[in-house]
Amino acid sequence: MFSGIVEEIGRVERVAQSSAGLALTVNCSTVLEGTKLGDSIAVDGVCLTVSSMTATSFTANIQPVTARLSTLGDRRIGDRVNLERAVAAGQRLGGHYVQGHVDGMGTIIGKRGEGASILIDIQAPDEVLRYVVERGFIAVDGASLTVMTLGSQSFAVSLVYHTQQHITLPDLPIGAPVNLEIDVIAKYVERLVEPYRESGGVSMETLRRAGFV
Repeated sequence: MFSGIVEEIGRVERVAQSSAGLALTVNCSTVLEGTKLGDSIAVDGVCLTVSSMTATSFTANIQPVTARLSTLGDRRIGDRVNLERAVAAGQRLGGHYVQGHVDGMGTIIGKRGEGASILIDIQAPDEVLRYVVERGFIAVDGASLTVMTLGSQSFAVSLVYHTQQHITLPDLPIGAPVNLEIDVIAKYVERLVEPYRESGGVSMETLRRAGFV
């Protein structure tokens, strides 16, 4: 489990084919502290398992399905990536619950300034947008962000100055793909109320029995 608070921006040092798919080596420092083989590190929002380490980098294998369903399949040497270690028990959760399981890829379609902040418009597939709500959470390349506005095919997030300095999103160009993970709570709620929807709808009494109100 992750929080969506990016700890460090790493740089891709090596991309190679392996028996398990792609082997991605990332140069970094902060996320290596306390990390051991088998630990999880989110790379641009994708939960990867550390398979080897040096004093200045770690290597993780990317399965073929992960390469297809996320941006990691197109990573090249020199690319910058957002990094976060898994949340330790008892640690503060500064963002929201992020699993490191990408739900889909979006595309940056707009960027504009608003005071010291930057608003970024992201086009997203229907299977992602159905779970997105204004003022709700979404992870973009592993960064926990608040949805500012929601349209029929896209949503916008706002990056305050501090966030701009600590994630890769502000530097990505229009047309760049990004990994998206919606708030898992939305998926659980949908699953829990599905039987009631099929039987005629959801009432306040139904929600009370389910423990939502």
